[in-house]
Amino acid sequence: MMSRVNRVIQQGYLAKWVTVGLLIGVIAGAGAVGFYLAIEGVSNYLLGGITGFFPPNPAGEGAAPVSVHPDYLLIPVATIIGGLIAGFLVYRFAPEAEGHGTDEAIAAFHRHDGKIRRRIPLVKAVASAFTIGSGGSGGREGPTAQIAAGFGSFIGDVLKLPVKDRRIAVAVGIGAGIGSIFKSPFGGAILSGEILYSGGDFEVEALIPSFIASPIGYIIFASYTGFTPIFGSGLAYNFTDPRGLLIYAALGIVCGLVGRLHTATFYSVKSLFARLPLTKYLRPMVGAAVAGAIGVFFPQVVGLGYGFVQILIDGSGVTGLAQENFTHLAIPLLVFLVAVVLLKIVATAFTVGSGGSAGVFAPSLVIGGFVGAAFWMVVNALLPGWIPIPAPLVVVGMMALFGGVGRTPIAVMLMVSEMTGSLNLLAPSMVAVVAAYFVTTPKYTIYRSQVSKRSDSPAHRGEYNVPLLTKIFVSDAMNRSVITLSPGDSVDAAYQMVVEKGHRGIPIVDGEKLVGIVTVSDLLRIPREKAAATPLRDVMTQSVLVAHLDDNLFVALETMTNHGIGRLPVISKDSGRLVGIVTRTDVIRAYERSMDMLSKSEPT
Repeated sequence: MMSRVNRVIQQGYLAKWVTVGLLIGVIAGAGAVGFYLAIEGVSNYLLGGITGFFPPNPAGEGAAPVSVHPDYLLIPVATIIGGLIAGFLVYRFAPEAEGHGTDEAIAAFHRHDGKIRRRIPLVKAVASAFTIGSGGSGGREGPTAQIAAGFGSFIGDVLKLPVKDRRIAVAVGIGAGIGSIFKSPFGGAILSGEILYSGGDFEVEALIPSFIASPIGYIIFASYTGFTPIFGSGLAYNFTDPRGLLIYAALGIVCGLVGRLHTATFYSVKSLFARLPLTKYLRPMVGAAVAGAIGVFFPQVVGLGYGFVQILIDGSGVTGLAQENFTHLAIPLLVFLVAVVLLKIVATAFTVGSGGSAGVFAPSLVIGGFVGAAFWMVVNALLPGWIPIPAPLVVVGMMALFGGVGRTPIAVMLMVSEMTGSLNLLAPSMVAVVAAYFVTTPKYTIYRSQVSKRSDSPAHRGEYNVPLLTKIFVSDAMNRSVITLSPGDSVDAAYQMVVEKGHRGIPIVDGEKLVGIVTVSDLLRIPREKAAATPLRDVMTQSVLVAHLDDNLFVALETMTNHGIGRLPVISKDSGRLVGIVTRTDVIRAYERSMDMLSKSEPT
């Protein structure tokens, strides 16, 4: 089967990425469903079973079980159990699965040639289900991103994709996983290229495959959970007053400042746990205990928190109080909303920063939503009627805060618009997100594996230099005396030539036209007793990577490096005639000759 898939992806760019995108999309959607069910099961049996408290669900995910006489004092018991299990799973089987998985996937793109160990997605999913389902403050996007990104890495290995393509597959997996679990295929696809950089750069090569993978994952996940946006589609507010842009700009500045506090707190707590004289296995339990203790008094910080944001969007408990006497009733509510913001920041830092396994995207949205609700109360008191309901500021607050800390302004605007089923707030959200983005600055990104721009990434660094090799052409370095064989020659004859000449690859020509290449590994697959009777046409590689006379050596070396080969036949562009061969050794020699010439030409 894999040989058939390999033949398909060798047919060209579109065939390759349609195939890879479909495969990643299917796994992203299926993984999102499995992870969703795992969290739901743990939450119902661990958090709900121990405490009787079932956090509310958002509109697009069905009603949660009813909480009957919940005992909030038992929340720390549930979170401690979840943290203990998560700590054991992570540090026993896959330490890379600690913390928020999106950051590890980003690091795999930039620094690890797109390689993610195959066990990590499974360990991440199970550990995160216990972390979140037991009441820890975390999100489910990190694990789903790592599931799909890990599969992208796996596909790259199985299909023997070049390193560059494997990196792209990982980026596609990040976007498809997040786009699936948030039911936001367009935003997820954009996220795959934007989330890798903190300074506004973009991995444009990931877009086309992401536009294939992300919708597939979304369709699979939504087919199970329903196609209603996560926060429903009841936001009926239309932006009609340009004066309101000043309010949204101010909200963006506030969200940027809160975002800086969120990131600083998170990494301070993470640094604190790194210094604790405590075994790693127990650190997530301690962090979960702190989050659980906060949940005793403020259950709004428990778990995902989407249901509480839904309450803010719907206006329940906010509009009525705010319209009463501001001094007597609204101030306590305002203090409560600010307290939830601060305590959600702390609970998330201790849950995930301690080594617990969960994402930070969802908590950032929840924090932004509560900031928006608190900001609306102040605005409604000072400027009554300008923005009559809290929902617009809640939604824009979600966008602005994560747009700043995640460094993904475009993707988050699209994602939250898809999550709320409304595009009516795009204009004010653009103002708020840009303000938050610049106030936060790259220093306060929540994803420390991001780099500022493409030229800072190890994956792209060579592309942004002007190396000497770009000034030397293949025709200047190649060997024109090429030893060749024909398709009808035997494997035995090729083997003898390899032994005599010491070459590890021999071009196969029909007349003067290159038709294939045979390497030592190809020859060794044939038993010695069959070597004399087996023609080379049966073992040679027909899809040959080649160079041309006017290619520069940088391009030739990049091709050899990305595909793990040591030589390239050189052919004529017009006739396909073999005219030479260039090896890595030839490239090095040409480089050394040029360096020697340059050193001699420099004045002393």
